[in-house]
Amino acid sequence: MTTSTNITWHEGEISRQERSQLLKQTGLTIWFTGLSASGKSTVASALEQHLLHKGINAYRLDGDNIRFGLNKNLGFSPDDRTENIRRIAEVSKLFADSSAIAITSFISPYRADRDSARQLHADAGIPFVEVFADVPVSVAEERDPKGLYKKARAGEIKEFTGISAPYEAPESPEIHIRTDQKTIAEAVQQITAYLEDNKYI
Repeated sequence: MTTSTNITWHEGEISRQERSQLLKQTGLTIWFTGLSASGKSTVASALEQHLLHKGINAYRLDGDNIRFGLNKNLGFSPDDRTENIRRIAEVSKLFADSSAIAITSFISPYRADRDSARQLHADAGIPFVEVFADVPVSVAEERDPKGLYKKARAGEIKEFTGISAPYEAPESPEIHIRTDQKTIAEAVQQITAYLEDNKYI
């Protein structure tokens, strides 16, 4: 991959702090991670709706949806997975920098890639909240709403996370949700309570 040269960062006339004060909102990224069929996209979607109904600007970036456009040139090799997360980390940071709450829902199986996304936000002074949507593989496989686990077991999908490719669970996420033990509403309330406790909303 080539690197851009002869470029200069152009500062705007409004600081992030001033923008946040004018919009009366703190920008941050809420990063959902978990196996396919862990419920992360379902909870992320419900959280987005909940925040918007509270008058809070939030926008959800979904792993499948992003691959229809921005990341449509990427596959599922380890290198492509890393680049997939690098790009979405940059995009979510831009959303958060605008004082929106960026809600990302990506399997993001590699701990190093998630750590890089976190560091990117830390370097910019932007909060990063990791949400681990946790279920045993057996539960995710039983749910299998897209039929992907069945295809992976049959060898029709190569490098499928949890079956033929690794998933490295977060070691210390800000929020840990056993989605097989909580309702969607309970999961949203757990996240909302964390955001309120930390004065993000």
